[in-house]
Amino acid sequence: MKIEHLGIAVKELSVSIPLFEQLLNTPCYKTEQVATEGVNTAFFEVGSSKIELLEATTDNSPIAKFVGKKGEGIHHIAFEVENIEAEMKRLAALGFELLNEQPKNGADNKLVCFLHPKGTNGVLVELCQDKR
Repeated sequence: MKIEHLGIAVKELSVSIPLFEQLLNTPCYKTEQVATEGVNTAFFEVGSSKIELLEATTDNSPIAKFVGKKGEGIHHIAFEVENIEAEMKRLAALGFELLNEQPKNGADNKLVCFLHPKGTNGVLVELCQDKR
């Protein structure tokens, strides 16, 4: 397992992309919409990990709710796994609450699953695996 990316909820990508390009001294290499999650994303490479900016596309999306409640900031940490199904089974058997029963399509050509933050010290954890 390695840290694949940190997800940061933002109000507007048009404002945040230039800010993070300056901050990280690197260009945004990809933007993508994930319609099923109601989010637009922007990615930056930082060493062997990434930063993912997340902008809500609907008022009732999880990111809109997060920004409305907590403001902009770190939303989740994503760990890359070799076999997402096996990792989901392992963590469920240990008592972690999975927010989805099956891996779902995520941004950046990934399969993803989230763990409920109540079982991870208040941190929303994402498991991700490259689609094969």
